[in-house]
Amino acid sequence: MLIDSLLSVFNLHIAVEGKEVVHGLNLQVPEGEIHAIMGPNGSGKSTLVNTLMGHPKYEVLAGSALFDREEILEKEPSDRAIAGMFLAFQYPKEIAGVSLRSFLFAAYNAQMAVRDASQKIISPIKFKKFLEEKMQELSMDPSFAERSLNQGFSGGEKKKAEVLQMSILKPRLALLDETDSGLDIDALKIVSDGVNRLRAPHFSAIIVTHYTRILSYIKPDTIHVMVQGKIVESGGYELAEELEREGYKKYGSNEGITLDIT
Repeated sequence: MLIDSLLSVFNLHIAVEGKEVVHGLNLQVPEGEIHAIMGPNGSGKSTLVNTLMGHPKYEVLAGSALFDREEILEKEPSDRAIAGMFLAFQYPKEIAGVSLRSFLFAAYNAQMAVRDASQKIISPIKFKKFLEEKMQELSMDPSFAERSLNQGFSGGEKKKAEVLQMSILKPRLALLDETDSGLDIDALKIVSDGVNRLRAPHFSAIIVTHYTRILSYIKPDTIHVMVQGKIVESGGYELAEELEREGYKKYGSNEGITLDIT
């Protein structure tokens, strides 16, 4: 059993509302690598990443998931976040009355205080400057920092806000659940650039996507095909090109690759 990867998943079984949707999944994500998971609708891709982050909707029936050699499936979501995991939601939630700046200021200080005990809590003034620099990189209007989290944001603005959070919190493992869905070409490039700026030896990511387009901007080290709750094939970028041409028919699915034309 290999545990040298940053994330090691073994024989994972997951149920949603009493129905098993992930069946004995195995996955290895080494530190410093970006992996993409593709597959037909209902194959369990989003279920997997939400479970890894501790979403209470999903029930782990069996299996193990090691993050940095420690079992995470029994940990609270907050403990997983402090350890360096991050989930960019497919449908980001709105939180009325909590500004984006206040939310990120509290999250940043809470996480950094645990990760590095020698680091001082950043002042509100320094954090404001830090936040504005990150927002500029994502072509976000600075006024959004004072608005309630995701409230009144367009779909693209919500996805940018998710990548902004990731840029601020600097996770060791980012789980991106269809972050590219609904983005026009300009927003997709900006979001992709935000992810690429984080690429480093101590940063890993799993990109869940229906589309091959984002993979031309964020080149993954490995692509996994997930069908009926299992990873059935893994390969390089050429696998994404094959899927775009032929869809998933060789895996017993008639669904083709979804083309994002927004």
